[in-house]
Amino acid sequence: MSKSQPITQPFTQPSSQPTSTPSGIPVASKGSPSPSHMADLVLQSHEVLVEVRDQTAQVKDKVEDCALSLSVVNAVLAKDTTSGAPLHEVKLAIAENAAIEGKVQECLDELATVNKSLTEEIDVHKNLVDALDLSNAALAESQAMEAESAYNAMHDGPSGLPNVTLFNDQLQIALTQAAQHQRLFAVMFIDLDNFEQINDTHGHAVGDRVLSTLAKRLQALVKAGDTVSRRSGDEFLFLMLDIEDAASAVGFATKINSSLALPVEISGEKISLSASIGIALYPEHGQLAADLLKNADTAMYVAKRRTNSGGWALYEPE
Repeated sequence: MSKSQPITQPFTQPSSQPTSTPSGIPVASKGSPSPSHMADLVLQSHEVLVEVRDQTAQVKDKVEDCALSLSVVNAVLAKDTTSGAPLHEVKLAIAENAAIEGKVQECLDELATVNKSLTEEIDVHKNLVDALDLSNAALAESQAMEAESAYNAMHDGPSGLPNVTLFNDQLQIALTQAAQHQRLFAVMFIDLDNFEQINDTHGHAVGDRVLSTLAKRLQALVKAGDTVSRRSGDEFLFLMLDIEDAASAVGFATKINSSLALPVEISGEKISLSASIGIALYPEHGQLAADLLKNADTAMYVAKRRTNSGGWALYEPE
């Protein structure tokens, strides 16, 4: 007579509960775990799911073993009954049959518990995945806001050009590199002539649109490494790197004047402007940022007095 093997590994329910993560942290808790932490929790939850799935398979195997043993016992019991076996042998077979049926019921109870735990852990895992998605979305939004804040801190709102802070940073870099590699560069101070008349005549909204158009023209003239900045109001700064000589800086200033002098059409009306440009060269007109900016500003006023509008002047030490 074949006997079934005893069940030696009772089912152990996983510690994870439907309202907690595998590490015991409530799913809907206050605070915002980092995405990396959330990813770790999702991984832990997945491992628990695998564990519960394996336990389900183990219980099913035990049920199948019990069913096989039960069929063997029933076959023996049927044979003993028909052959007129002694009563005590029949009683032993009946007792073994009842024991196996009890073990089958225990396995079924364990399987029900495992399935319940599996359902709960699936809910936990889904909650964690949803929380991870929310955490990643919040992180992306935070990073986007930080990037926007950093951009706004370094750029002028109306024109979209780098502001003076960013220009000064680029100027310091240019000074360091020029000193190391014996390079020349130019700082230009650009002032729009009689711009206040546009505001007075057409209003500040039109004036802002004119500034925006002229800023785009200046930006279009920037080559790799150069920087154009709105200093304030109708004043701009231009950092021109790696020039060959003063003539190349003057030629570029002339190009700026030509671009800015083109009419700006707004609501069918053409508005024309000119600009006065002062030029200071490194290292001839200064080796410090403050000196270059001051001397370019001085040259700009010389250009404005000299031509009244639409001119340039190279700084000349007194």
